[in-house]
Amino acid sequence: MKAPDRLVDLFVRLRGASGTERLLISLAALFLSMLVGTVLILFAGLLAENGQPAMSVFGIGFAYNPLTIFDKLFLGAFGDPLNPAFRPLQGEFAWIIRPGFDPLNGQFANTMAETTVLLFAGVAVAIAFRAGIFNIGAQGQLVVGALATALVLLPIAPHITGPVGTIVLLTLGLLVGGLAGGAFAAIPGALLAYLEANEVITTIMLNFVATSTALYLVSTHFKDPNSFANQTVALPDHATFPSFIFAARQDFSVLALLFAIVSLVAIWYLLNHTSLGYDIRTSGIQPDAAEYGGVNAERTILSGMVLSGALAGIGGAVYVLMILGNFQVGVPSYGFDGITVSILAGNNPIGVGFAGLLFGVLKSGSIVVDVGTDVPPELVGVLRGLIILFVAMPEFFRMFGARIIPDSQLNGYDEVTDDE
Repeated sequence: MKAPDRLVDLFVRLRGASGTERLLISLAALFLSMLVGTVLILFAGLLAENGQPAMSVFGIGFAYNPLTIFDKLFLGAFGDPLNPAFRPLQGEFAWIIRPGFDPLNGQFANTMAETTVLLFAGVAVAIAFRAGIFNIGAQGQLVVGALATALVLLPIAPHITGPVGTIVLLTLGLLVGGLAGGAFAAIPGALLAYLEANEVITTIMLNFVATSTALYLVSTHFKDPNSFANQTVALPDHATFPSFIFAARQDFSVLALLFAIVSLVAIWYLLNHTSLGYDIRTSGIQPDAAEYGGVNAERTILSGMVLSGALAGIGGAVYVLMILGNFQVGVPSYGFDGITVSILAGNNPIGVGFAGLLFGVLKSGSIVVDVGTDVPPELVGVLRGLIILFVAMPEFFRMFGARIIPDSQLNGYDEVTDDE
């Protein structure tokens, strides 16, 4: 078989892969990325001059221990629960969980807080991609949603207190964030639908508009007078998500995470069991055929973009109402991370939950490696990028194959239409 035929066969197999097969492929890619990462760590440790080597292989000393680094990267994100005395390779079988481990620790809370915001950013990008729209502006939409939430709640919050006040303020904050993000996303959506302006260019440009406008407003009109940082006054505690089982200082709420999970399920249901979802999916797969079948292309593009921006805006609202308690200039790049999360999930809202957790673990675990080891942060960044690249590439090729391989070449493979 010639090389082009092998490539086509690979695309066909990936396109027809079931959900279980794709999960196994992703796990295999994760394992392979760790093997390649181990080689890089050992090579970097061979070149480093850190005095006493961390490990020795065949009499060669290495400055960095790959097992320690991957332990910090993955398990460190959950508070490092593994007992260091549990060393089965050395014949030492202590209790696997270290004594005194608190499952509700701060590092685990940080991981889940990052994951919660990433779920909204990931599903926002995913629903745009499913509509055939490349929404690169989720970051700007998230910033607009976060800023609008803080500015609307600040004058209202002192006048609505108690448990009922918390419910009202949280509901209002999420609604404002969604409306602001959706309205901001409607700009590139309308330009694409009615003027055929390239959405990649318009959404990237609007990212700068959003961040620059937020900087101007916060630094000149809404700045906290008692702070040197460009930030608003803090919202009262009753206007933020209650922490429940975690300590308030850990900036994570199980309620926010549950809301994110419910949102993922709701978007999955909308895409697969409603007429709007059908229009979005068919427009993303074959826009010409969808329009021929009666789908209003302009309305679908605008609806998909507005819904995408609304979800990103809600993510910004959650960032303000759960993590910060106010708005601060310099919002982390959740919107851009959401693109990676969406690709990892194959643009499947349910898959976004798992991809968001993986990305949240990597982000949180990277901090643990930076703080708890002498590994250079550049190497940690390379390892994180390597893992994401390896896990994402099979899904990227599957999506690419779905674009270029017609149904007639599936050769008997079953296409999973729900996850296209």
